[in-house]
This record gives sequence, structure tokens and C-alpha cells, in this order.
Amino acid sequence: QVQLVESGGGLVQAGGSLRLSCAASGRTFSSYAMGWFRQAPGKDREFVAAITLSGGSTYYADSVKGRFTISRDNAKRMMYLQMNSLKPEDTAVYYCAASQILTTRSTDFRSWGQGTQVTVSS
Repeated sequence: QVQLVESGGGLVQAGGSLRLSCAASGRTFSSYAMGWFRQAPGKDREFVAAITLSGGSTYYADSVKGRFTISRDNAKRMMYLQMNSLKPEDTAVYYCAASQILTTRSTDFRSWGQGTQVTVSS
């Protein structure tokens, strides 16, 4: 199983940018599809973005399409989420996750990080 640690969260004004990082250790990182999810207070965890094993294909929730970019560096065992044009509704705890299949369903992801808080002020 892969271990995941997120970093890069913080407080930013609306319209600003943040870059989240996810560091992986343990089993071969490149054998996992990866994803980002987020959970706002009082709401269910929701899919944000996913990326294939090689990084050749990416998928996004409609709410972040065109503003967020997911990427990975298998040699460094890292995954990233570049978040631009941030909105107050993007405020949430962001989690990275690993799955043995390409999916957008949180229940299919078996390894999760501890989360990093992103707060967007208006």
C-alpha cells in the first residue's frame, strides 16, 4: 500500500492561486492512478481531479475544469494540483488518494493522505 502526505494548503484571496503537493512512499507510485478530493464543512467528500498511471490522461469535476490542473512526476513520486482563479466555494480540506483503477469514485480509492486545508477569502 502507498502512503500519502499532502502539503501546500493555506489561506488565499479569491482570484489567487495555490499549488498542492502529494508525496508518496511505499509501493510503486507509478502503478497507481491518483486523484484529488475535497470536503467542505457539512458536505460530503467530492471528486476534484484524477490522473492516469502515466499522467497521459486527466479528468476534472465540472466545478474546477479550466481552473485546476492535476499532474504527476513518477520519478519523484509526487502528484500536484495547481489551483488558479480560486473562489470562496473552493474552501475545503483537500485529500490526495491512490487507486489501482482509474476512477472518480472515492470508494474505489484505497490509500488516502491526511488532508490539507485550503481557505479562499472573498
